[in-house]
Amino acid sequence: MTDYRRTYIPGSSWFFTVNLAERRDNHLLVEKIDLLRMAFRYVKERKPYRIDGVVIMPDHLHCIFTLPPGDADFSIRWSLIKGHFSRAVPKGERISSSRNKRRERGLWQRRFWAHLLHD
Repeated sequence: MTDYRRTYIPGSSWFFTVNLAERRDNHLLVEKIDLLRMAFRYVKERKPYRIDGVVIMPDHLHCIFTLPPGDADFSIRWSLIKGHFSRAVPKGERISSSRNKRRERGLWQRRFWAHLLHD
């Protein structure tokens, strides 16, 4: 398994890019924007963070958020956001055999891009 090395700095600000798995002709994020907003709110109540900016496009999103002092775990927040959104969307997407073995939905790319803005 690939070892992804990420920098975790408590209280820092990050720029993220998060993509749907099937991007071609996929408008899920804007068609289900209400469910995406609910996912962001749900996670924010449980794992606080400040949204500094977000751009939602049909098949991916860009987001800047700042973590609270003493907290560096942005990965759990994205996992929870993706999971909450995925559970709210009716099934019907193509699921690869790899994802099927892991009992994963096929909505999101597994990874996301994170860029430290400042600490």
